Amino acid sequence: MATATAMNTVEATIREASDKNAARRLRTTGMIPAVLYGAKKEPHAISVDPKQILRILHSAAGHNTIFDISLDGEQAKAMVVDWQYEPLKGHLLHVDLKRIAMDQKMRLSVPVHIQGEAKGVKLEGGLLDVVLREVHIECLPADIPSHITVDVSELGHGDAVRVSELPQSASVKYLDDPDAVVAHVTHVKEEAAVAPVEGAVAAVEPEVIKKGKTEAEPEAKEVKEAKKK
Repeated sequence: MATATAMNTVEATIREASDKNAARRLRTTGMIPAVLYGAKKEPHAISVDPKQILRILHSAAGHNTIFDISLDGEQAKAMVVDWQYEPLKGHLLHVDLKRIAMDQKMRLSVPVHIQGEAKGVKLEGGLLDVVLREVHIECLPADIPSHITVDVSELGHGDAVRVSELPQSASVKYLDDPDAVVAHVTHVKEEAAVAPVEGAVAAVEPEVIKKGKTEAEPEAKEVKEAKKK
């Protein structure tokens, strides 16, 4: 397991929770609005440097990275729990940060990394099907792995790796069903070609695109909402 505790420091300043126009003006200065909450402390509307946040999000551990946040001369451990991009240019618009108590266990998800080429694919013409792209775990913040490595080299036709067979550690507890399949090798199914009927019009299903948040919620609500978390 690779650790997710590579430390960074984010400098933050207090700001007044306000409307979208104020948030836009803040962004013109090179900063973005954020909310800091958690650890049974009062939530704060803050501003942060998006470059520092992007460095964290693009690191090996991604949003599971624990970093130091400096606010009014005091430092605390924190994580990125939510973020929002501008839909067209992809600029970071807003982030939610949560204070972390290093002595309290957390529940979170980490990605699964596949290692090796299954012999059922290489030698038997099968197909590797990765069912779980991430798994849910519980551990102390200092023990958060950046990912879970799954070696599939020995998988043949019909073989599977289950949650119970993932790399074990005394510091990390898996929360998913132990019998849940993480990855397995299946047969390649050949689909029979169907000749189109002359004069028939093919039905086209509308493409459904899953989208996240694209517009910032009114800034005046963010601290109130953070208190509920």
